[in-house]
Amino acid sequence: MDVKNNIILAMDLMDLKEAERVCESINEYIDTIKIGYPLTLAEGLSTIGFFKDNFDYKVICDYKVADIPATNEKIANQTFDAGADAIICHGFVGPDSVDACKTSAEGHGGEVFLLTEMSHPGAIKFLQPNADEIARMGVEMGITNYVAPSTRPERLSEIRDIVGKDAFMISPGVGTQGGDPRETLKYSNALIIGRSIYNAEDPKKATKDIVDSIQ
Repeated sequence: MDVKNNIILAMDLMDLKEAERVCESINEYIDTIKIGYPLTLAEGLSTIGFFKDNFDYKVICDYKVADIPATNEKIANQTFDAGADAIICHGFVGPDSVDACKTSAEGHGGEVFLLTEMSHPGAIKFLQPNADEIARMGVEMGITNYVAPSTRPERLSEIRDIVGKDAFMISPGVGTQGGDPRETLKYSNALIIGRSIYNAEDPKKATKDIVDSIQ
């Protein structure tokens, strides 16, 4: 997946009109958006089509799918039927549940991103000790897209070593959570940035400043 300026907008505003306002102001800088449960639950699955139709964005649905295979399949199918280009799933649920998302993605011409470990402090307790094994599982399954945290560059380096140089890795946690854009891009292909952009007084300037800082 190609990502313009190596930036994915994490759109977690819960009002579609406000989300539209932000996107209109920064549209020249991005072509990929990540939406999660906050906006989807507030405005519905139609938000996927809204961003694709009005901005021609690639849409990654960050639903962190983590259920039994049959339920994962239903969630993924609904997501791709609504027009998503990719879905993010947890790896800790094991290969059968991950494969349900992977199979759905392949059947819809979409992509699956495997979440190895999250960016918040609490992830250190349970996810981090198993993240390397989750990444190895993904490699064994033929998964080529991964999510790993910008807040811990040493972990990005270690996960990159596991998944290989050709894998596509995206990283949340830049900005508000403390992740450094330039350091992150030593290992990741794209930054996931949300609050630092959509909560900014001037989202366009905030985005331009980030773009300038990494070029």
